[in-house]
Amino acid sequence: MTGVDPSRLDDQQLMKELETIHRTRHDTLLYGSNDALRAHNERMAQLEGEYLRRNPRRLVSSGRTREGARDRCCGETTTPRTTSA
Repeated sequence: MTGVDPSRLDDQQLMKELETIHRTRHDTLLYGSNDALRAHNERMAQLEGEYLRRNPRRLVSSGRTREGARDRCCGETTTPRTTSA
């Protein structure tokens, strides 16, 4: 594994790591070697997993659910909700 174990990062550091890895995702997919992409996938999964572990009841926009997507096609608006634990 490369990088600090996500469980050892404070919340601010974790968010910064997530922002960085998401920002570099596209270039890694298009131009990175298979090994680079594999490492990127693993690190992203670790960071996202830690974020989800810390925030099990995070706000989820109903528009980002299947039901919300169906509503969007029919012109209805969506509102954020919290996830179930």
